[in-house]
Amino acid sequence: MSSESRSRPAAGFPAQLVREDLRGFTGYSSARTSAPGVPARIWLNANESGAPSAADPGGTSRRYPDPQPPALVEAFADLWATTPDRMVVGRGSDEMIELLVRALCRPGGDGVVVSSPTFGMYAVSARLHGVPVTDVPQSDDGLTWRVDTQALARAAREAGARVVFVASPGNPTGTVVPLRELAALADELADQAVVVVDEAYGEFAEQRSAVALLEEHPTLVVLRTLSKAHGLAGARVGIALAHPDLALVLRRVQAPYPVPVPVARLALAALSEEALAATRERVNATLRRRDRLGRRLRELDGVRAVYASDANFLLVRHDDPDALLHTLASAGIVVRDMRHLPGLDDAVRITIGTDDEMTDLDSALDIPLGVTDR
Repeated sequence: MSSESRSRPAAGFPAQLVREDLRGFTGYSSARTSAPGVPARIWLNANESGAPSAADPGGTSRRYPDPQPPALVEAFADLWATTPDRMVVGRGSDEMIELLVRALCRPGGDGVVVSSPTFGMYAVSARLHGVPVTDVPQSDDGLTWRVDTQALARAAREAGARVVFVASPGNPTGTVVPLRELAALADELADQAVVVVDEAYGEFAEQRSAVALLEEHPTLVVLRTLSKAHGLAGARVGIALAHPDLALVLRRVQAPYPVPVPVARLALAALSEEALAATRERVNATLRRRDRLGRRLRELDGVRAVYASDANFLLVRHDDPDALLHTLASAGIVVRDMRHLPGLDDAVRITIGTDDEMTDLDSALDIPLGVTDR
């Protein structure tokens, strides 16, 4: 898709939402950005090795990479039918979360709002910057969880927060927040805070992406990743889609060279038509296995709840989570103990694996809980 045919932002990003001391900050001038427009033939400006490493005889990694590899940025923009100037690529969604807190929240002031139970890195990033966290707990009815976006807006107003994090689908809840509620939340806080919609599990959800809201909501940010559906967790590739003005700020506060050359090539390969088709097939297979496992778990004694999920995992409440964890561990199966999170003192999270892994899980669940071979 050409840049001309893509949507353009309807309004500017409010500059007052950026930390005052960073509004004129230009960031580090790296070797790849310090001589723009120079028709370079010989690069002698970055103190790189003049010859390739024996581990890399072709020299593909001899030089520092482009901070935002153009081909990869363009591929992501094509995938989301948006413009490259909205894209920030980095070291997983974790870095995107860090950049947002760093750019928008004054250390020791401002604040972020979360809705527990949720991804722990929002609070971790805030704490590392000395930024207070306000929690608006979700509610559940034993089947699904609900994020109260109106309560999030009130809490953000009361706390003077600059960032509101909403995971959709949520981790560990698997819950999707309706787009109309996300749009209303962004509108309500447009003069005060950025609403960040974390769609790490978005490929597994039926609801369309909140990327569709970006043009009309300049203070909305969407996070995506290659770690889940695309099967590249070890490559650490995360993407923030934001208003171009905010994307520029995030790139300026980002550490130099966030995308290594081998990672950029792997990520670009993952966005080929063939790879994307394979990803869609893998997602569909995962959804079938997820639904099958959900039915199986609901039949087990001791299971209190198996929550509806729009992700590649199930959140399960159990009468005796210690026994459940012990039984699975005895079969060599590791699931996530979620009892450290508020409101989940009896819960585990089970990721959907391969057919063979799900067969082994099913076999392990047939063993009476807590009983192992002696």
